Parts: sequence; C-alpha cells; structure tokens
Amino acid sequence: MGTKRATTYYGQNEVQKELFEKSRNNDKFENLYELITTEENIMLAYRMVKSNNGANTAGTDKQTIQELAKMEKEDFVNYIKNSLNFYKPKTIKRVMIPKADGTSMRPLGIPSIRDRIIQQMFLNILEPICEAKFHNHSYGFRPNRATHHAVARVQHLINRGKQYYTVDIDIKGFFDNVNHSLLLKQLWQTGIKDKRVIAIISKMLKAPITGIGIPKKGVPQGGILSPLLSNVVLNDLDWWISNQWETFETRHKYTHRHMYHALKTNSNLKPGFLIRYADDFRIMTDTYDHAKRWFHAVKDYLKHRLKLDISETKSKVICVKDKFTSFLGFKMKAVQKGAKWVCHSYIDDKKTEQIINNLRNHTYQLQKHPNASNVLKYNSVVLGIQNYFKYATHVSVSLKHIYHRTRIMLKNRLRRVSKYGYPRGKAGIEYYTKFYPTTYKTYRIGNTLLFPIAIGSTKNNLCYSQTMNIYKDGKNYSWDNELIRLMKSKLPNKSAEYMDNRLSKFSMQKGLCHITKLALPAELVHCHHKLPLKLGGTDKFDNLIIIHKEIHKLIHATQPEIIQKIVDFFKLDTKQITKINQLRKLCNLELVVT
Repeated sequence: MGTKRATTYYGQNEVQKELFEKSRNNDKFENLYELITTEENIMLAYRMVKSNNGANTAGTDKQTIQELAKMEKEDFVNYIKNSLNFYKPKTIKRVMIPKADGTSMRPLGIPSIRDRIIQQMFLNILEPICEAKFHNHSYGFRPNRATHHAVARVQHLINRGKQYYTVDIDIKGFFDNVNHSLLLKQLWQTGIKDKRVIAIISKMLKAPITGIGIPKKGVPQGGILSPLLSNVVLNDLDWWISNQWETFETRHKYTHRHMYHALKTNSNLKPGFLIRYADDFRIMTDTYDHAKRWFHAVKDYLKHRLKLDISETKSKVICVKDKFTSFLGFKMKAVQKGAKWVCHSYIDDKKTEQIINNLRNHTYQLQKHPNASNVLKYNSVVLGIQNYFKYATHVSVSLKHIYHRTRIMLKNRLRRVSKYGYPRGKAGIEYYTKFYPTTYKTYRIGNTLLFPIAIGSTKNNLCYSQTMNIYKDGKNYSWDNELIRLMKSKLPNKSAEYMDNRLSKFSMQKGLCHITKLALPAELVHCHHKLPLKLGGTDKFDNLIIIHKEIHKLIHATQPEIIQKIVDFFKLDTKQITKINQLRKLCNLELVVT
C-alpha cells in the first residue's frame, strides 16, 4: 500500500506531519512509546504488513498473517501491546537467496509476523523524525525517492557541474557489520530520546538468528526497520562529506555558484558532491588529485568513525571521460559533443547478463508450459526492465543488444508453441497497444502477445525536487509501475481471460478507480464483474471494471452501518452514489440512499 494512502486511512498522516516538523526544528522526542502503541498505529502497521508480498511467509514460529487476521480487533491490539511490555523478539529465520550477479548467495533474515508488525509500528513513527535529518542526496529506502533520482544526480553533475572524476566506494559487508552501540547513539543524537524505544530497538538488533545465535553486530536484511537504521548509520558520513564542500559554512552569504568559486580560489578545500543509494555511494569531483584525497579520507572515516571497511577491489577512482562508471545497474561515461562533455548512459554489462539469463529462464518455462500465466510473467519481466532503464540515454541501444543476444533462443524454443508475426485482430492486444506499436513482429501464445524486449525509448531523467515532502505532498503515483505489480500478483481460480482483461482494464483506466477516481496501488485494486458470474456474467472485457477494494465492499454491502461508514470515508457525492447504485442494481441489491 502507498505510504501516504495508508496513513490517511488510519488518520496517522497528521501525526507523521507533526513529527516531521518538530524534528526539522530540532525538537527532542521523549514520549514516542505512547505514539507507537496507539491502536491506530497498530492497525496501520497490520494493514501495511498484510499488503506486503511476504505477509504469508512464516517465520520460525510458523505463523502467518492469516492467524492474526482471525483474532478480534481488541484482542489483537492487546496482544501486540502486551508483547511490547516485556519485549523479547522471536528467533529470526535465516534463508539464503541469490545475489543479483547470480553467482553468490546472501543471507536474508525473516522475522516472525508479530515482530514484523512491531517493526512496522516503529517505522511509522521513527521515519518522519529521521527524514527531517537525512541528507538531500541520499536516495535509498526513502519515501518518494528512487534509483533514477540518484542516477539523474550523477548525470547532472557530469553535464552541468563538470565533475568528471568519481570516487566509487563499496562498503564490505555493510549490513553484516553495523556497530550496534554506535547505531543506538546515532538514534539518540537524531532526537529519539525515549529510552523505552531505544531499548526495544536494541533487542531487535540482538534477536537470535537460526544457525547463528545472537548477533554482536549488523542489521538483518529482510527486517522492516533495517533500511531506516542503515540510513541512520550512514547519515553521519553524508553530512561529514557534505560539510566539507556542498554545505560548507562561510562567513559571507553566497549563491551556490559564487560560493563554490570562492572556495576554489580562496581555500584548500577539495570539491566533492555526494550521491548515495543505501550502501552504494560515490563522490563526484573535478580533478584526479581531489578524487584521491576523497578516497583516502572516506576510507579513514569509515574505518575509525563508523567501524566499517571498504572493498579494495571494488572501490576505485574513475575518470568518466576515459572509462565507464557503473551505478545501480546503469553504466555512464562522459562523451565529447562539440565543446561540451555530456553523459551517455546504458544498461550495465553485469546487469545485461542477468537480464539475458532471466529472459532465458522465462522462455524455457514458456516452452514447457505455453499458457497465459507464463506469458504474463514473461511480459512483467520485459516491462519491468524497460520501465527501470528508460532513464538511460541510450536504452534503445542496450535493449537491441539484448534482443540480438536472445532472438535465436526465442525462435528455437517458441516456434512449436507460438505464432510469430504482426499483432492482428482484437484478441490480446488491448493492453499490448498501450506500450508497443503493432508494426513490430512478436510471438503470440494463445490469445496473449509477448512483449518485445527490443522496443524502448529514453525518458528525460529529472533530478529529485528537494521541495517535495512526503508528509505534505503525498507519494508520486505511476500507474504503469502499478501495472507491473498487478501482472506479478496471483489470484487463485481465475480464468486466463479474466487475468488478461483485468490488466487491460487497469491500463485503460490508468490505474484510477472508476467511482472515486483515486489512483490505486496494486494491492488496493479490485476487478469487479458488473454482472456477477452467478447471475450469468462473464470474464469479458466489457463486463469488468477497476475499483477500490473498499468500494467493492460497498457495492455488495447489506448492513446500513457498513454502507454509511464507507460512503462517509470516501465522501461520495451524488454522481458517485448513482454509479454505485447502477452496479448494485446489476447485483440485485437495494439501492444506497443518503
């Protein structure tokens, strides 16, 4: 669920907004425990954990969200509150998952479902406090920010800032080596001065891990609170780097441009601009000498202040005029264009190999089981790749390279289970044409078309607007991103026609609820049969409509108090009520009267 929409549902957005503003004013927070354990925050945490894909993944206690869902609301709230009175986290389940390179494994910690809800409760309250303290150019695991913002910052510093040297730093085993005592001190310095909250976080950090025991350092990858804590750890580094150049305080007030000129001519300071996404970060500067000074300074700071080491083999200084630098799956290089140097970006070589292997695996599944479900999985991978890398300036070059590496494999594996040609007719192209032209040949399995990997165009990559505030402006919504999530979702006992038309309808409505016109994240989408199946309805496109899950409850509700509650929550007007009644009439239900 979108953060802003979820907090609005439980009335927590005002609480978070107030915490953010107080933190921005450097207030201290000594009574956070009471906010964390309110009924509203507990229920908000439950809803957010329930909406996650891993809600039905059990921890070491074998319990999933389904067991907690059966409890009465009052009993559930008391259960969570009582768990915190003498909190003892349950053992964390340890599983090994493949790394992105596909050649090694990394550990993932899965807390119990109860502990996930408790961590979410803490995150809801602590995040706005920490957000007010975080650096502008830290982009990982933060509301409203994404990888493409970090990439845009690098591109901007090359194109406009003329910073052609990059200090690429890789922290060795960052998540496994975070110092617990230092982290708790950093939380205290952030303004979180409620000792009860600090004590519980300390217990979370020391939760026993299966096969390992009680950890002495590190934050478990997979914990809901871990991303925020990792940003707290590295926030000191962000500001230490920034205060040596970007936010250096001068006696006289300058504009940024004039300040940098003054510092260059009148000081021995080394120019440096930070871009960080989680533990992957770099410093952009103007000369090789400055880059080497930054490299050794950051290495020393990490070692002695944060007790972290860097990977000597992966950390390096690169001149982007001479070589590519890789960052978040992109590779970038400065290329001369007339009198200027501009950043050209592509899909990184390692990422290209991962994409090709992934497409091969999905194509093999299509060959073994040529059905609509596997086509949708393949399409979701293709659309996800094109959507993520559309911010590369030369994405079309990279995608065509991937196509040429996979086209023979596609032909050999799919020639007996598909038809190859131009998309024709009406079947299967309703949502295909939202993304691709019909002038390009592709494969058809049944009535479903495969998305072509070669088609992709560059989208102008804009830097993150620092005036944006999640606690005032809400979260950016991208219906095509939600479509990808919808494609990956599984609904049991639904026909291939229904699943395909569900996507078509969602794309046609651009992710907006038919009744409320609210933008819907994937977990709040319901594809409603206008004429119910039991009354003779079908899964055809014209009989389906995308609505909010709560609106679906309203269409079928019979109890007046439930009807009134939903009507009041969405503040439905006369026209919206009329639409609701049209759908209720098709279900042979009484009309809503307000």
